[in-house]
Amino acid sequence: MGATLAIENGQTPIRVLQSLRQQADDNPYVKQVVAAVSAYVDVEFFSWRRALFGRYDVFHVHWPEFLLRAPERSRPLQYGLFLALLARMVLSRRPVVRTLHNIEPHEGANRIERFLLGLLDRHTRMWIRLNAVTADRAPHTVTILHGHYRDWFAHLPVPETVPGRLLYFGLIRPYKGVETLIDSFLRLDPALAPDAELRIVGHASTRGLRRRITDACNSDPRIGALLHYVDDPTLATEIGQAELVVLPFRRMLNSGSLLLALSLDRPVLVPRNEANEALAEEVGPGWVYMYDGDLDRDVLLGALWQVRNTGRARTPDFSRREWDDAGDRHYRAYVAALRGEPVEG
Repeated sequence: MGATLAIENGQTPIRVLQSLRQQADDNPYVKQVVAAVSAYVDVEFFSWRRALFGRYDVFHVHWPEFLLRAPERSRPLQYGLFLALLARMVLSRRPVVRTLHNIEPHEGANRIERFLLGLLDRHTRMWIRLNAVTADRAPHTVTILHGHYRDWFAHLPVPETVPGRLLYFGLIRPYKGVETLIDSFLRLDPALAPDAELRIVGHASTRGLRRRITDACNSDPRIGALLHYVDDPTLATEIGQAELVVLPFRRMLNSGSLLLALSLDRPVLVPRNEANEALAEEVGPGWVYMYDGDLDRDVLLGALWQVRNTGRARTPDFSRREWDDAGDRHYRAYVAALRGEPVEG
C-alpha cells in the first residue's frame, strides 16, 4: 500500500520491474514501452536477484514462459525460482500487470509449465491487451494498442521498392507458415509474374526449417534468403525493397512484424482474422491485404495485382498508436493495478 499512498501524495514514483532483461537484442516493442513509461515511473529490468530481493511496486510481465526457460539453468531450478517469485508477489501483495502478446506460448508448454503459468494468471491484477478484439480477462483489462515503429527506424534510410519482391522477415518458427509460402511461390508460373521473387530474412528456429529454405534457394533462382538475425539498418533495407511483405502465420494475434512493415510504408499480406480486419480498417485502404483459407499461388498473384492497382494514402494511419499516449495509458494501468481498480477512462 506504500506505493499507492505515494501516488496519491505525489511522492516517490512507482517503480516497475519489467520481466525482460536489458540486452542489446531485446524486442524493440519492449524498449519503446520502457522509453514511453519512463516519463512516469522508474523502470527496472529483470534479474532473479532483483525479482526476489529488490525493491519495486509493480511486476510487468511480457511472455511469461521466458521466466521458465533459460539455457543456463536446469528446468527444476527455473521452476523453483518461479515459485519463489510467485510467493513473494502473493505475500507482499505486489500486483502483476501482464501484456497479452499471445494467448498461449507459441512453442507450447508442458504440464508443469501450464500449472505455473496458471498460478501467475490467477495473481495478475491488470491485463493489457494490444488490440480491441482480444477477450477481456478478470479482474481488469485495459486496451493499449501496439505502438508503431516509425520513430525507431526514422534515422535509417529506406530504399526504393524492387518491383515483384515478396518478403518474409522475422524469426522463422514452424507456426509462421514459411514452408507454405515457399511451396506457394514455387508453384507461381514465371510467365504470369515475370518479375516475382521471394526473399526470406530471419533466424530459423530449427535445422529442418533452415534446410527447407536452403533447398528452395538452391532449386529456384527467384528465391533468396538471409538466415540469421539482422540489425536494424539491414532490416530497413530488406523491408524497403519489398513490394509486398507476406506474413502467412497460422496463428496471428498481435504481430510486431506486421506493424513494422506498415511503419516503413510497405503493404502486407496476412491471413484474415478479426484482429487483422480491425487493423486494416484502422490504417486505411491499400495497406493490409487478407486471404481466407490456405495461402497458395493464386493468393500471391492476386495480392501483387491488388498492390499495384489499389490506391492508398502516402502512409498508414497510426494516429491511435502514438507512444506518448501509450506511456500515459501504461502509467494509468500501473496505478489502477496498485489500487485494485479498473483503469479510469
